[in-house]
Amino acid sequence: MRGFRLNGHRVLEIDLQGGSVRAATGSMIAYTGEVTFRNAGLGGGDGLRAAIKRRATGESVALMQCSGTGTVWFAKDAMDVVIVELDGDTLKVESEQLLAISDGLRTDVAFAGLRGASSGQGLFTTTVTGAGAVALLSAGGPLIALEVSPQFPLVVDPDAFVASSGRLDQTFVTDVSWRNLIGESSGEAFSLRFDGTGVVYVQPEER
Repeated sequence: MRGFRLNGHRVLEIDLQGGSVRAATGSMIAYTGEVTFRNAGLGGGDGLRAAIKRRATGESVALMQCSGTGTVWFAKDAMDVVIVELDGDTLKVESEQLLAISDGLRTDVAFAGLRGASSGQGLFTTTVTGAGAVALLSAGGPLIALEVSPQFPLVVDPDAFVASSGRLDQTFVTDVSWRNLIGESSGEAFSLRFDGTGVVYVQPEER
């Protein structure tokens, strides 16, 4: 969506021209013009099927529908914001890191595999599909985009993972020695491994 832009690195600015966007509930910090706000519902604005699926899986996403004509500014917990453009592809994202999505994009729930079971973050993750802009949040500094190729698989800390896109296979690695070196050996130590072709987004601060 052409109306998505950054105002500094912690504020998202969106121009509305009679259309609508969905944003994290409570993230609006200012607006001008004639804009209305309403709860997008349990399904994140994607209908009854999405609502039922989210209730069944426990993967919630709290979004509000912002409609009208004007300019709206969004921010959350002084976190950094990055805009990712989708062109018919799918972005898998931690729901709490989702700030806003442009009109026409669809959200859904996808199985996250054993990453969720091991980390306690749940077995499912939010997906955003279609063509448009997505605004993501990053704690501790700007989001880092890391390329993955068949020759160079990527291993990341699950507490730093924010989102991924592309043709990627996600698995987990339990033989993680680096956690022992920083005194985090309690519980099950593991990391996420991504193979294939795509991009993985991580934040500088762990959850």
